[in-house]
Amino acid sequence: MTNELPDTIYNMCPDCEDVTEHKILKGKLGKSNVNGTFQCTECGRIFTGIIRLPKEFDVKVLVSDEDVTDVTSTKLREDEIVSVGDEFDLDDGTHVQVTYIELPDGSRKKKAPAPEIKALWVKYYGTLNVKVSVNDYKKTYPMICEAEPDDEFTIGSFMHFDLWDCVIHAIKTKDKLRRKGTVEARDIVRIYAKIRHRDGSTTPMDDGEFDEEQLEFADDAVMDLDEE
Repeated sequence: MTNELPDTIYNMCPDCEDVTEHKILKGKLGKSNVNGTFQCTECGRIFTGIIRLPKEFDVKVLVSDEDVTDVTSTKLREDEIVSVGDEFDLDDGTHVQVTYIELPDGSRKKKAPAPEIKALWVKYYGTLNVKVSVNDYKKTYPMICEAEPDDEFTIGSFMHFDLWDCVIHAIKTKDKLRRKGTVEARDIVRIYAKIRHRDGSTTPMDDGEFDEEQLEFADDAVMDLDEE
C-alpha cells in the first residue's frame, strides 16, 4: 500500500449519487483510509470525513517482444479502469503499453475494471518508429525517425537529415491531419515535411499533394532529430 497521500480519491458523492473522483483538499493518511476535506470534481461539493483507500493487488503482466514473452507483474488499485493503449512503468522502470486485456474466462477486452483482469498483455514502448514523408516537389522520400513516446513535434520546426534539412509541414494523427500546433510522438501516424533549400526557401506543396498511403521504408532511413 502506498505511504503517500494521493491527490485524488474515488468515493460515493451524495449529490451525484455515483462514485466520482474527489480532490483531497486537506487530509491525514491512515493505515487504510484518508481523514480529511474532499471536493467532488463533478459537482464541486466539499465535505469532511473519512474515505477508505482502494486496495492494491498484483496482476500478471506478459511482455511480448517478437517471439519472446516475459512474465512479470504490476500492482493495480481496485478502483482502476484499464484500457488498451494505457501506458505504465514496470518495477524495473521499463515503459510498456497495454495491447490487450485478458479476463479469467480467456476472453479479451479493450477496457475492464482492475478486479476483473486476469492478465495484461503489453509491449515495450520505450522507442517508437515515427514515419516521415519528405517532399521535394518532384518526389516523396519515405523515412523513419526514432522517438520517445512523449517527444514533441511542432508544425513549422526543422529536422536535419544527412543530405538536407526539412521543415515539418503537417502531421497526421490518429484522428485528423494537423496543420498547426505540437503533437507527441505517441499520437503520430505520419509526419509530412518539405525540403528546406540553402536559400531558406521550401518546396511548394498544395494541400492535395499529401500521400497518406502506407509507404515502404528502408531499414537505414533514419533521421537526425536535432533541431535548430
